[in-house]
Amino acid sequence: MGKERLLLIIDVQKDFCPGGALGIENGDEIVPVLNAYIELFMTKGYPVFVSRDWHPDETPHFKSSGGDWPHHCVRETAGADFHPGLQLPSQTVILSKGFGQEDGYSAFEGQDDNGKRLESLLRTYGVSDLFVGGLATDYCVKNTVLDALARGFTVNLLQDGVRGVELQPGDTAKAVAQMQKEGAKLLTLDQVKGDFR
Repeated sequence: MGKERLLLIIDVQKDFCPGGALGIENGDEIVPVLNAYIELFMTKGYPVFVSRDWHPDETPHFKSSGGDWPHHCVRETAGADFHPGLQLPSQTVILSKGFGQEDGYSAFEGQDDNGKRLESLLRTYGVSDLFVGGLATDYCVKNTVLDALARGFTVNLLQDGVRGVELQPGDTAKAVAQMQKEGAKLLTLDQVKGDFR
């Protein structure tokens, strides 16, 4: 295979799923698909990373303080928990982001429990190929993918493992087009399985 691969799952948290504070329509539909990706990557011995919004109760990110969004994914609250159906292995690396006054749209702004940033961790692991899924296509997924491409990583967007917020109609399609233009490849589970054989 030649390159070290890593599965990066973005913000599959209760508040971003239907019924949550910032619920994405059909956002929970990607959970079984992502579980299949997780199983595939673990079987092949590739690492799995997840990011999460981990906001303080007050931040410029929220409407209450002049931002764009309702309160969501406030750290240590139920809404910030990962979707209960997401089957994360015990060795999953969790990256927390948006825990200061920043928006935290990109997982590259996140850090693990030891304060290590995503890029540093990827270099340590020897990763060159990222496979990215999660929520939301038009915000945190897009920003993470563009940051990864700008840093020289190969990025594969898992089309069947993402959903968008769609604040404006067409936002998701525009985001995917932008990611493609910058060099992201679009893949599905069947394609990844075929490539991993």
